[in-house]
Parts: sequence; C-alpha cells; structure tokens
Amino acid sequence: MAHRGRRAQQRRQAVCETVKVLTAFIAELLSRDWVRVGARWILGAVFVSMGLNKAVHPVDFLKIVREYHMVESPVVLNLIAAALPWFEVVCGLLLLGGIAVRGSALLLIGMLVPFSIAVLNRAMAIHAAKAIAFCAIRFDCGCGAGEVVICHKLVENAALILLSILLLAGPNRAWCLRHDLIRPR
Repeated sequence: MAHRGRRAQQRRQAVCETVKVLTAFIAELLSRDWVRVGARWILGAVFVSMGLNKAVHPVDFLKIVREYHMVESPVVLNLIAAALPWFEVVCGLLLLGGIAVRGSALLLIGMLVPFSIAVLNRAMAIHAAKAIAFCAIRFDCGCGAGEVVICHKLVENAALILLSILLLAGPNRAWCLRHDLIRPR
C-alpha cells in the first residue's frame, strides 16, 4: 500500500515537473519577436480579407446582421453594415504595417468578444429550436467566410482573441513602422 502511495506521489511530481517545463517553453516561445510578428500578420491578413469580403457584399452582410436581432433601427443597421467592414480592414492594415499595434489589438478584442457571444447565442437558439447537435449547426455568421460550422467558428474566434491578447500584452516592436501613435515622453 505504501509502495502505491509513493508511486502516485512520484507520478504527480513528474506531471508537475512536465507542466513547469512546458510552461517555461511556451513563455519563452511567446517572448520571441517572430511569434509576435507572425501573430500580427495573421490577424492583419484575416481581418483585411474578412473586411473586404463584407465590404464587397454589403447587402448580404446587412441581411446577416439583421438575423442577429440585436439592433432594430434601420439607420443603425445600415451604419453597421457600411462601417464595420472598413473598420476591420483599417485595423488589419494597421497590424500588417505595425502601426498602433496595441490599440488595434484592443479594438479587435472589442469586436471579437461581442461577435463570439452573439454567434454563441444564435447557435444556442438554433440548437434549442431545431434540436440539432450543437457542433452540427451551420450558418453564415457574417464573418465573411460564408456558412461555417459553429464549433469551428467559436474555436477560430478564441484563437483570434488569444492572438490579440498576445499583441496587447507584450512588447512587440519588431518590424513595426510605428508601434504607438503617441510617443511616450
């Protein structure tokens, strides 16, 4: 009995040691400039392409925004459909160029979190109404990629949020044209 207890203790210690090593490796990897530059470029490219796709098809985007039933005013709906795609494109271009990186990342988080919650709410409503397995639910969420599987979209959004947090949290001045819009004194 004591032998089993010792072996369990050794396994717990080995797991703790593995977690420490893995955590140190991830922290070291995330501190690398090329990881932050890659995150910036991935986010920038994703938002430029999604924003342009929505901007090219504003009527389709307007219809999708209307399906969320978050805004009733036609003026506000039209404003969202007209402005949001270009806002995404500008944020993406800023990230690609390395201009106002933290501000752009913060704005993307401000767009991604409510959008992800809205997609989740809409998917849960469809799940409740049609009794479809949650990960089998598919619809055009308005992201510019067409019809998507909701579980995949939520994972994708979580990854984009994590990349944005990475850019927001750390020093990422490598290959930036101008990291901050206002120079600190």
